[in-house]
Amino acid sequence: MQYSGNLSKMRVSASNDCVAQYTLALGGHDIDMNDLIGQSVDLTYHGEIHCVNCERTTKKSFNQGYCYPCMMKLAECDTCIIKPELCHYQQGTCRDPQWGETHCLSDHFVYLANTGNMKVGITRHVSDGISSRWIDQGATQATVMLRVPDRLTSGRIEKLCTQFIGDKTNWRTMLKGPAEHQDLTALKQRLLAELDDELNKIAQEKGLQAFAPVDDTLHTISYPVDTYPVKIKSLNLDKTPQFSGVLTGIKGQYWILDEDRVINIRKFAGYKVTLTV
Repeated sequence: MQYSGNLSKMRVSASNDCVAQYTLALGGHDIDMNDLIGQSVDLTYHGEIHCVNCERTTKKSFNQGYCYPCMMKLAECDTCIIKPELCHYQQGTCRDPQWGETHCLSDHFVYLANTGNMKVGITRHVSDGISSRWIDQGATQATVMLRVPDRLTSGRIEKLCTQFIGDKTNWRTMLKGPAEHQDLTALKQRLLAELDDELNKIAQEKGLQAFAPVDDTLHTISYPVDTYPVKIKSLNLDKTPQFSGVLTGIKGQYWILDEDRVINIRKFAGYKVTLTV
């Protein structure tokens, strides 16, 4: 089978037994990537990049799939997306206030996750208990720490937490194997205690006595991986426009192939490719 079109980030969900499920939309087809584990795949890049927003041809991709004009004008490409503590909607300077009202002025969750290293993060959605963001980051464990009323507040709290824990995923560590089990519940309680005064102050600024408590559910996620790489070799479509091999697993937004090769599919959103299975 052959599928041709512009690459996009794989859609993710979790099965009833909390196994990450991956779907790649390509050329009008929804490809169940879990079904391809153990099969030979061939991916060929045709030298064209199309902006994931306006679809114009661009020589270079920015922010994982945007052309330069879209990167400069869209709210979803602003600096505050990477640094939510810099959200400036309330200052009246949001690039797209309607987008900001939908994406930034809704409830957000501050979470802790184990992606091979312990990290803090934020997400808008926790559908059926599992956030797609956790799967995108290759987390094997995650728990919600706080539910807050907007993105700026979540960013401020995330920033406070970075005094004690990182906010980045080490993708190489994430891809080297299943993460060692960690006591996220104990870490959560320690952080809440350490930050109690600051959290109460932020809550009061929002007109709240305190942030609503959340349960201590610890979510575990497993991934469709037959074999993890020993010495990671990262593939880049700009340098290696065609590759083939056995798909041995998927974790985060990475395909894992034989010969210790990996490729970050999300990084090449907008690249025109043909996938042969």
